[in-house]
Amino acid sequence: MHDCLPLLQSGTFPPLTRNTLDTIQVNMGYRCNMSCTHCHVAASPQRTEMLQRDTMNDILAFIKKGAITTLDLTGGAPEMNPLFREFVTAVRVAGVHVIDRCNLSILNEPGYEEMAEFLASQQVEIVASLPCYLEENVDKQRGSGAFQASLRGLEQLNALGYGMLGSGLSLNLVYNPTGIFLPPEQSQLEEDYQQQLKQRYDIHFNHLFTITNVPIKRFGSWLQSRGEFEQYMQLLRQAYRPENAQHVMCRSLISIDWQGYVYDCDFNQMLNLNLADHSSSTHIAQLKPLDLQQQNIATRDHCYACTAGQGSSCAGAL
Repeated sequence: MHDCLPLLQSGTFPPLTRNTLDTIQVNMGYRCNMSCTHCHVAASPQRTEMLQRDTMNDILAFIKKGAITTLDLTGGAPEMNPLFREFVTAVRVAGVHVIDRCNLSILNEPGYEEMAEFLASQQVEIVASLPCYLEENVDKQRGSGAFQASLRGLEQLNALGYGMLGSGLSLNLVYNPTGIFLPPEQSQLEEDYQQQLKQRYDIHFNHLFTITNVPIKRFGSWLQSRGEFEQYMQLLRQAYRPENAQHVMCRSLISIDWQGYVYDCDFNQMLNLNLADHSSSTHIAQLKPLDLQQQNIATRDHCYACTAGQGSSCAGAL
């Protein structure tokens, strides 16, 4: 697997500074029951890296200092970490909103049959990847059988009230492109998803997030193998919109890896880019929430993915 860091230049993307921190995104580990081509983490069933109890306790201590309103859990499949339920429960007791970035298919894997009920009981917001409403396209990107497994997961969640009007249980889907192009306009694509999933499968959800693929790790290697890496980077640079830089996720979020080290965003984590104003790796146990306010954010050319076109963040278009 190639690492695209040598091809991502520093100093060309406009400087960014952080505003008030309110969200931490925690990678629970790289183990996943899937191996998607667009995955910037290169997660798979063979990965063994997992967040451990000491790190979980350090993160909980940081949360209890009072500045954090949202914990965003990602992976891999975050639910595959044995500490997942304990972590979620402790954070919810602290009054913090929890987001689970779920691949849907995990909800039907042996040993995870009651995961959907747990998520509902904790009122966890679910952000679920579904790159298309057509089975052929999903299976091409995520593997044979992925669409049907995702559909079963969505049916479970709808039965519990997720995505249903008045339930208070949020179910948001995520669209990623399958090639070297930017996502289409988010609101129009959301209408298409709502219509198609309702008509074809009687599936309901709240919102669709469109997220631009970032040219690192597995997706970056896929671009390199096809000789399309530079073409894609040129597309991102040409589509840059400076107004989007005011709203990118890294201005109010930090990313924490499975070992507890802190980065400006999930993509910087994958590239091992330290916090811009720190000369070495920084652990969450060393930080206070106010330590990061107004600090510089480490940027490289992959940051153009978040600012191209309509913009892109963990919550979709900007």
